[in-house]
Parts: sequence; structure tokens; C-alpha cells
Amino acid sequence: VFPGLNCLQRNFPCNRNSPLYANFSIKCGGREISAQGIVYEAEDSSSFGAASFYVTNTEKWAVSNVGLFFERKIQSYVQKNQNSLSQLISTNIPELYHTSRISPGSLRYYGLGLDNGLYTVSLFFAETGFKARNLRTWESLGRRVFDIYIQGSLELKDFDISKEAGGVERAIRKNFMANVAENYLEIHLFWAGKGTCCIPDQGYYGPLISAIHVASGIAVPVGVVTLSLIFAVFYMKRKSPHFNEEELLEMAPRPNTFSYAELRSATDDFNPSNKLGEGGFGPVFKGTLSDGRIVAVKQLSVTSHQGKSQFENEISTISAVQHRNLVKLNGCCIDGDRHLLVYEYLENRSLDLALF
Repeated sequence: VFPGLNCLQRNFPCNRNSPLYANFSIKCGGREISAQGIVYEAEDSSSFGAASFYVTNTEKWAVSNVGLFFERKIQSYVQKNQNSLSQLISTNIPELYHTSRISPGSLRYYGLGLDNGLYTVSLFFAETGFKARNLRTWESLGRRVFDIYIQGSLELKDFDISKEAGGVERAIRKNFMANVAENYLEIHLFWAGKGTCCIPDQGYYGPLISAIHVASGIAVPVGVVTLSLIFAVFYMKRKSPHFNEEELLEMAPRPNTFSYAELRSATDDFNPSNKLGEGGFGPVFKGTLSDGRIVAVKQLSVTSHQGKSQFENEISTISAVQHRNLVKLNGCCIDGDRHLLVYEYLENRSLDLALF
């Protein structure tokens, strides 16, 4: 039996029902580094190949890869930045992007033995394998396109690092919200055959990632929670009474976003039969998302000036503070003058049951 393989069996049995962790951080394809108070553990196995896996000794996280680079003479699964780290743009921690893990097909990372709850998943990327597109040479024609799945749900389709970041050698961080219900988390990067295959070398394609940081909201220290709440209150008192969507979308952590069409479909066009209630903010509807999740959709009333402040306040505070006794904010929607909040749906539950 290969060491650690049992952790990757059906239902990921390691530390299941007896969780040990609330976060993990990985330096993909490289050695351990510390940055901004976070230790990114090394993921630099020399045995990484066409069909391989690695599980840490602590059984905290794991990685697996499937795929063989077509017609490539040297099967390398690590991309190194050949240029000076000082040339990397949009980051103050360029060493995080010195190496990246690359795969020709399917690359998966797993968090094991996690407390159940809502997590913020941060993925770090920088395109270091292609030349700048404005050079207009054959080497600048390379395109890396792949899909990103979190917990089996497609989060980004046809993701192009350089296009999203605004050029090559530009760092970009993508944040996602994920719910852990069975003590494990899966991040899946998948090449679906799109993009180029032979620039700058034959058989060069597939997903690439530099680092991963996953943290649970309920693991935030009390001091940080207090500061977050103070900042949120101070911000709400000083802000203009006019609604500023750009400021909302720049909040940290940034909430997951839904399209208005998606929520309209989930609630059957906000059918009155799905209405759960109404308050000063506006009506709340029960809905079912395309992935089967049942949610409560709170719709901001156009005539509610109080609701506009509450909309930003709920996002800034609830996104920063997560607890098992607090209803979870799954995300929000901003579509012109239409603003909605999406919460988990708790059926036939009351406050006393949650607390006692």
C-alpha cells in the first residue's frame, strides 16, 4: 500500500468526523516559504509525474496529477520563472511565484481533516511561460486556458491567467467561497483541450498555479474579528449615503457573486409562493441554485434607504466573521440598481435551537 493513498479513497477517510485543521497553505511546485505571516508548505516532490499523488505526513493536505505532455521530450511538471523576480508586477511577494506547478491534464489539491463550515479559497497565479503579447512574435502567441472547480462546482471556465491579470509576469489572486460539509475540500484545475499546445515548446499546455491559501472564517482570531467589526462600523458611518458598487466589490474578503439571471431562475422569477418574509431591507425568497443548493435570497427594496446601508454592512461584517451559530452568507448580486444577498437556507430552525 502506498503511504497516504488511503486518505484519497472514497469519502476521504483521514481525520473524517474528527477534524484537526481550519486552514492550509501550499507553495505549489516549490520549497516552503513564509509571506505576510503565512507559511506556505513545500509541494516539490521529485517523483511528481504522469500519474502521481502526494499526501503530507500530517495528513493535512494532498495533491494528485494525471496527464502526460504530448510529444514533449522532457516531462517537466514545474514551471520556473526564468526572469528576475523584481520584474513580476502586481505583488509585493514575488518569491511566491518563482516556481509553479504545471499539469498537462488534471491537477487536484485536497484539504483533509477540515472543520466543517465556510472557507475562503485563495489561488495565486502568474503566467511565466509565455512572452508578452504586445511583442507580436510567434512566442507571444501562446495561450493557457483551463477550468477551475471548487468542491466539484465549476467556478471559472476557460480561465486565461495572462488575460485575467492584464499581461504575462503579472501576479493575480482569485478568491472563492467554498462550503466544507464532510471534512474535506477539493480544488481541481482541468485542461479541456483549449489554448495553444506547442509554444514555446512542443507539448506545452495545461493548468498552472503558484500557491494556495485556504482559511476558515471561524478560525479568525478574536482580535482580528474585533478590528474587522470596528472598521466596518467606522466605514459605514463615514461613507457617502450613495451606493458605491466599486467599493463594495473591493471589500476583503470579497464575497462570492451571483448573476441576477441565476437568482431569478433559482426563485422562479421571485414567485410569491417562494416568499419567506419581508423586513426593512426587503423581501426574502427561497430558491434552488443550479447545483442543487437551497438558499434564501434577500432582495433590496428600491424604496428602502435603510436597506442600502444594511446591504453593505451585512457583507462587510458577515463575510469577515463566520461562526457555526451564525447564518452563512453565500454571496451577493449587483446588477444595476438590483442588489441581493444570498444566505444558506435553514429550514424549520429557530435561534433557540441554534444556541441550545
